[in-house]
Amino acid sequence: MARGTLGVVVGLAVWVSVVTVAGLVMRENWPAYASVADTMTFTLPMMIARLLIGALATLAAGLATSVVSRRSLVATLAAGVLLLLAFIPEHITLWDKFPVWYHLTFLLSLVPLAFLGGRIVGVRSDSVTSFSSIQRPAV
Repeated sequence: MARGTLGVVVGLAVWVSVVTVAGLVMRENWPAYASVADTMTFTLPMMIARLLIGALATLAAGLATSVVSRRSLVATLAAGVLLLLAFIPEHITLWDKFPVWYHLTFLLSLVPLAFLGGRIVGVRSDSVTSFSSIQRPAV
């Protein structure tokens, strides 16, 4: 239980870190983005970039949660659900700033992407196990 809780905390911290660093990089390297970031009047490419950053951060959060919690499905899903619960009120307050498709894409992807991020560890571990169990022919 403690390892699962720690995994969720680490996963959420990874999410915040990825989003923060990516946001700073975008502001630094995309002057048009930096000029509208405070008013949140983003163009379509800017919204897509933000969604991609969110997706990458959510995958990373699921991966980190899974690694720390030793591949706990419950912990990985909990990280995604907590992200969803945290962002529903935020998106309600920003509802008029973005199109509906943007809100739905972001919110509805949180739990599945956290799950997929957590599965990255499982798939890698399973494939290593499968590979090591292959019998070599006798020479």
